[in-house]
Amino acid sequence: MSAKKTKIVAVLAAAALALGACGGGSDDKSSGGEAAPDGAPSGQINLGAAYETTNYDPSTTSSALAMGTNWHVMEGLYEFDMATYEVYPALAADMPEMISDTQYEITLREGAKFSDGTDVTTADWLESWTRTTDETSIYKQFFTMVDSVEAKDDSTIVINLKYPFPGIAERLVNVKVIPASSTQEDMTAFPIGTGPFKYETITNTAIEAVPNEYYNGPNPARVERMHWDILKDDSARLSAALGGTIDVMETVPSATKAELEAAGWTLDAVEGYNNAFLMFNTLKAPFDNAEVRQAFHYAIDRQGLVDNVLEGDATVATSFLPKVNPYYSEAEVQFDYDPAKASEIFQANGLTEITLITTDTPWITNLTPQIKQDLEAAGLTVNVQSMASGDLYANFADVDNPTFDVALAPGDPSVFGQDPGIIIDWWYGDNVWTQKRAAFQVSNPDAWAELQQLSLEASQLEGEEAAAKWAEAQDLISREVPIYPLFHRTMTTGFNMDKLVDVDGIGTTGLELVGAAVK
Repeated sequence: MSAKKTKIVAVLAAAALALGACGGGSDDKSSGGEAAPDGAPSGQINLGAAYETTNYDPSTTSSALAMGTNWHVMEGLYEFDMATYEVYPALAADMPEMISDTQYEITLREGAKFSDGTDVTTADWLESWTRTTDETSIYKQFFTMVDSVEAKDDSTIVINLKYPFPGIAERLVNVKVIPASSTQEDMTAFPIGTGPFKYETITNTAIEAVPNEYYNGPNPARVERMHWDILKDDSARLSAALGGTIDVMETVPSATKAELEAAGWTLDAVEGYNNAFLMFNTLKAPFDNAEVRQAFHYAIDRQGLVDNVLEGDATVATSFLPKVNPYYSEAEVQFDYDPAKASEIFQANGLTEITLITTDTPWITNLTPQIKQDLEAAGLTVNVQSMASGDLYANFADVDNPTFDVALAPGDPSVFGQDPGIIIDWWYGDNVWTQKRAAFQVSNPDAWAELQQLSLEASQLEGEEAAAKWAEAQDLISREVPIYPLFHRTMTTGFNMDKLVDVDGIGTTGLELVGAAVK
């Protein structure tokens, strides 16, 4: 276990003690507000990021880049150690205090301030909650169990639930606290937070962050500067790594692993949730037929994709959830490679030609030739249209009366947590995915409602009872497959360990180096 993980476990075990030690002379790294063990922050970490964005507002963004940089700058009441998904108190002084099965109280960390020096109060959290759960917010679906929130006083928040929900702390990670006086435009371009770092500059090509001098929480900055180079192109990140201008490389492509290792880099591969999925326009025949949708998965040699295109850095999907999820269950329907079966279904439904729209994400583009070949071997003529993700959704999916056939795109909501309710509801909740993109809520309201009920029931349970209910949900999704993964990727992060200490790879997109230091 790295020192970073040890520190967070210590916080979980003794949050009250740690937070009460602010300003003390203990050497315990979990003590709030203290400098790193070796003294004041020193050195700089340079990161090569694989994604780009123009939206850093924590109440609206889902960008891998913004999520990753915000982990260092913004805080929720609780945060994840992204390497383990363990939850620890961040802006909260302790874990939620249960008043009843449906009510919790949470106290803010004493002396917490924003990086501009202003005090944090419950008014700031309430405004952050309002923005995060706005009617149009992508985050709203994560909080359907909440009836109301209120401030008991300037430092105590009351959470009232509609029904018992054991995982409330994990969900509250997704409400990052911003100043109540800030505008959404401010937060989009340059958010202010309470985390160990603060943004210094944000441009289209690079991001700079420096320690937040007002931070008094459990994970103080240990370096003088964090610098992200935005290098979407795989070859650009590789060149930067080999040239020594970055110390961390996000999303190391399989084909470059040997070259990086030969240059002395350490690769940390973590099985995760990132996947390539097929999404069908279920408002359009014959894609409104679940058997036809299933046939696409029978037609594609998914193990061949993993072996030949991803060089083994993925696991063929045997359920909607990956095997690393604690509630994974092998689904009722298994899509073993069977082009003959797929061909028979296509012929029976009169399907001879399709247009496959895809994003231009490099690793998705690399999958397309084999997928096209496999589908054509099963009897289809396949026309491929590749485009930016924004164009795919804006022009083909997020429209009234969509006309597309099938989409191939990447997805990974595990930046928000590994709770099955997060992963399943991201694509199958009451949101744009089911209302417009796959339109499953519209085309098959009964099956969609059944899935919502299963998710609702499972989220109120724990242990084996929860596992059984989540298994039912995974079975239903495998039967319907309006959106379904081909495989789940292994996320590989590269580190220059001649320079870095206390770093871990994570199983999701983004880079998280809270607690990291340089030698």
